[in-house]
Amino acid sequence: MDIRYSTGKEPFKRMTTEELRDEFLITGIFKADDVSAVYSHVDRIVTMGAMPVKQVLNLEKNIDPWKNFGVTYVLERRELGTINIGGPGKVVADGTEFPMAHWDGLYLSMGTKKVEFASDDPENPAKFFICTTPAHTPKPVKHIPYEKAIHKHLGSQATSNERTINQYLHPDVLDTCQLSMGLTHLEEGSVWNTMPMHTHERRMEVYFYFDIPKDNVVFHFMGEPDQTRHIVMHNDEAVINPSWSVHAGCGTSNYTFIWSMCGENRAYDDQDWIKTEEIR
Repeated sequence: MDIRYSTGKEPFKRMTTEELRDEFLITGIFKADDVSAVYSHVDRIVTMGAMPVKQVLNLEKNIDPWKNFGVTYVLERRELGTINIGGPGKVVADGTEFPMAHWDGLYLSMGTKKVEFASDDPENPAKFFICTTPAHTPKPVKHIPYEKAIHKHLGSQATSNERTINQYLHPDVLDTCQLSMGLTHLEEGSVWNTMPMHTHERRMEVYFYFDIPKDNVVFHFMGEPDQTRHIVMHNDEAVINPSWSVHAGCGTSNYTFIWSMCGENRAYDDQDWIKTEEIR
């Protein structure tokens, strides 16, 4: 498991492109019949990817629970959210099977001992994007089909940000300890996400970009509002955003991304907005 340590505002201003990418960019998330994991000391979120093709994959395939977390199994003191961005598959949690169609979500509670991932068709494998965060008490496990998520259509073609925000792990859908997750899809002709820019000092966020068409990229902006930097994102890559950092993207085409948040609260609208003309 790759370990990332927190970088503060002052060192961030002096980081090179390579240093920024080494600290915040997550690549190689999906590999056939493997599970990837990146542990960030920013609110101790773990970003993972599972891509079962011919094998059934265990969540702990490349993790030593005691060495990495000081527990006997990964979710002993953690909760987990996952969204399937690939073909149909399933998650089996402590013997209970959850069918996972394209864009279906699932929340697993603290105390879930055994988690396995499988695909229905090796020619069209499932791709499970996963985030797990510390938890303090068990919550009800819940499967969230795409149709049962909250869908909010926002923005416009005039401002190049017409998009649908799909909320899965959200207070209006289910209860969690601190983890929130959702999926935002931009319409054709729209390229900007999360505008106007904002920060939320009480929560950090991971952005996972996918469905970026071939030969296109997304420029992900981060940093303090008056000290922004960018990281060039390719398909199926994620970026870690500390709570003090803005987080917004502009693509050379439309795309889709999953946002995962954790921290002090789960109030989705608890944001500190930044006037566009004040961004530097």
